[in-house]
Amino acid sequence: MAQAAVVVVKEHEFQWEGTDRKGARVKGVTQGPNENAVRMQLRRQGVNPIRVRKNIVLFKTKRKITSGDISIFSRQLATMMAAGVPLVQSLEIVGRGHENPSMSELILGVKTNIESGRSLAESLAQYPLHFDDLFIHLVDAGERSGTLETLLDKIATYKEKTEKIKKKVKKALIYPSAVVCVAFIVTGIMLYFVVPQFQSLFEGFGADLPAFTMMVVHLSHFVRDFWWLMFAVIGGSVFAFIYFKKRSLKMRRAIDRIGLKFPVVGDILYKSAVARFARTLSTMFAAGVPLVEALTSVAKASGNIVFEDAINVMKEQVASGQQLQLAMQQSNIFPNMAVQMVAIGEESGSLDQMCAKVADFYEDEVDNLVDALTSLLEPMIMAVLGVLVGGLVVAMYLPIFKLGQAI
Repeated sequence: MAQAAVVVVKEHEFQWEGTDRKGARVKGVTQGPNENAVRMQLRRQGVNPIRVRKNIVLFKTKRKITSGDISIFSRQLATMMAAGVPLVQSLEIVGRGHENPSMSELILGVKTNIESGRSLAESLAQYPLHFDDLFIHLVDAGERSGTLETLLDKIATYKEKTEKIKKKVKKALIYPSAVVCVAFIVTGIMLYFVVPQFQSLFEGFGADLPAFTMMVVHLSHFVRDFWWLMFAVIGGSVFAFIYFKKRSLKMRRAIDRIGLKFPVVGDILYKSAVARFARTLSTMFAAGVPLVEALTSVAKASGNIVFEDAINVMKEQVASGQQLQLAMQQSNIFPNMAVQMVAIGEESGSLDQMCAKVADFYEDEVDNLVDALTSLLEPMIMAVLGVLVGGLVVAMYLPIFKLGQAI
């Protein structure tokens, strides 16, 4: 049966002045779709509006809605529902109090859809960029079974744990990359501005410069003459990488496969993917979602296309009657410990609990690997900085040392 289109009413901010039931002068700020709606809302609250005017913002920047915003929303809504606050009122409170205006607008749009007769799952489905299939499936299961507050709590816990592991992985990858980028920037500045000053000083010596110094001088000339070409090549390469990564499935598959083979970093990416698989499967199975349907969402939530391909194959095998543990074993991508825990869960009827234990174990493993990687990279980064910056300093002072020896 075709579903009716859901209209999301955009709300604006209005300043108002009026009198309360006792005749005292009051004023404030209220959000609403238009002036008439705000006046009606104020009258329901016992305020007689005298003047209502829309706030005009000349320069308004919209903040992007992040996965962290969705995680916070999940926890806040779960808390409100568990406290017995009705759904519409919970969305009103959470939406009005959110720090991100874009997220606040989204939540109030969901509330408007629910007030028009839609379910929470159907309302959230109108925002597929922010609420994935897993989120929608769990909310729908909660609404159908009458355990929405329990399922919202599971969603909130799931989101918080996945966000935590994502931040750990990003920390492991971003920190060394940022330091190395800064080192190259400092090196570029020295080659462009500092080395030419030394070169003009060396020209007055009237002696041959050391080979290492000449190499740095020639490199400085290249940077000064072709800096625009270097920027164009670097910028073009970054743009092409991002462009094709988003649009080419083959490139994404190659990047994810190569990433898993990197020393240390590959181990972090691998174990974080296993943890996401186990955590997602545990959450969905505990919510009563059928295994085959759950694997569809698990594949999308894995975060790695190599795992996604393997899980999709496993889903077909499970749909044909094969046990999940055998499908995992045949995929040759999951660790033996995870396969054995799933086997125990299937035999004992506690698959969700066993998967949760697997997720806890590998999340701790990722934490330990990230800490170890950070400790390992610190001396390596210092060595890179020493070679780049220290090498330039030595190259510039070699002629001075040579001149001193000649004197």
